[in-house]
Amino acid sequence: MDAYLLDWLNLALRAAHVITGIAWIGASFYFVGLDSSLTPPADDKDRDKGIGGELWAVHGGGFYHQQKYPVAPARLPQQLHWSMWESYSTWLTGFALFTVLYLFNAGTFLIDRNVHDWSPTAAIVTALAFFVAFWLIYDAICRVFGPRRNGDLIVGVLVFAFIVFASWLSCSLFAGRAAFLLVGAMMATTMTANVAMVIIPGQRKVVAALREGRPVDPIHGQRGKQRSVHNTYFTLPVVFTMISNHYGFVFGVKHNWLVLVVLMLAGALVRVSFVLRHKALVERRPVPWRYAIAGTLLVAATVAVLLPAPPAATAQTPAPTFAEVEAIVAQRCSACHNAALANKNVRLDSAAEIRAHAQEVYQQAVVLKLMPMNNATQMTDAERAALGRWYKAGAAAR
Repeated sequence: MDAYLLDWLNLALRAAHVITGIAWIGASFYFVGLDSSLTPPADDKDRDKGIGGELWAVHGGGFYHQQKYPVAPARLPQQLHWSMWESYSTWLTGFALFTVLYLFNAGTFLIDRNVHDWSPTAAIVTALAFFVAFWLIYDAICRVFGPRRNGDLIVGVLVFAFIVFASWLSCSLFAGRAAFLLVGAMMATTMTANVAMVIIPGQRKVVAALREGRPVDPIHGQRGKQRSVHNTYFTLPVVFTMISNHYGFVFGVKHNWLVLVVLMLAGALVRVSFVLRHKALVERRPVPWRYAIAGTLLVAATVAVLLPAPPAATAQTPAPTFAEVEAIVAQRCSACHNAALANKNVRLDSAAEIRAHAQEVYQQAVVLKLMPMNNATQMTDAERAALGRWYKAGAAAR
């Protein structure tokens, strides 16, 4: 019953995280696109009112006229819409899901003793430290180097280098599956911290100053813009890490930290092209697709590098007998899939159960290489290949 209720909790949190994430990313992408699509107002009266840019759009059978004041209108309305709870709710549901899946099961999900042999408590504390340390160092980099000449370039290089280091360290300490997710969660935490600690407080100070008739400190707008740009470039790398735990052939390779860095870089490059696309269309210039092409080529190169070598003499190797398959499953799988545990309601402790779940065994252990979890029972490539030949031969009980 406990496992059943836990599965429902996982499902509810995952659904909530996806829904709130869509709301946050959608709003973020919309405002980035809107800001880059503005043109000078056509009406002189609008310019006289202080409007710096406008956009006419059609959607859902109606026309919309969006306008932006570079500073503020002459009179601020009492009701202002603040875009923040999409971010906060995404982080809260994500952290709750991370807690239920990884922190409560640290011995299984965070730790791979072939990578680093340590206690669940130490793994949990270190995982949480990643969130805090990355934000503090990232924020310091932005505040120290951001105001300098060529500050955006310096900050970009330093933040990227820090992400590379964090990826290497995570993959050196945690199970590959958890390491990828942890890096993404670390960056997502910083994205929400940007909203909660910089963007929204800065906007509140600006609004307060305007309402009181005081001069506005431009640093708030500069910091808010910088952090908003960082957030939009973090988005696709974070999304990749969120879905990577379904693909063992990505996080289970030898130099998995390098794969993680390359694929996150590819996502950021793709995002660059789409951000620049809006401005290019407004100015009637060619869209700079070169960044997206470079990102796509990085993905293609990763696919080629990770392409497994064809097994030698596969055609001449006969399918194993069922007794051989049963021995592999008993040694590598039955510890977690038996009458007492039956993880995910799958039992593999009898011939009938093995045959009934043959397709799941093939998918999880051979194709995706997700099982055994973190390869805790040390299933070999030869054993995976044997299970694959058995399944392709019809999974017969010979």
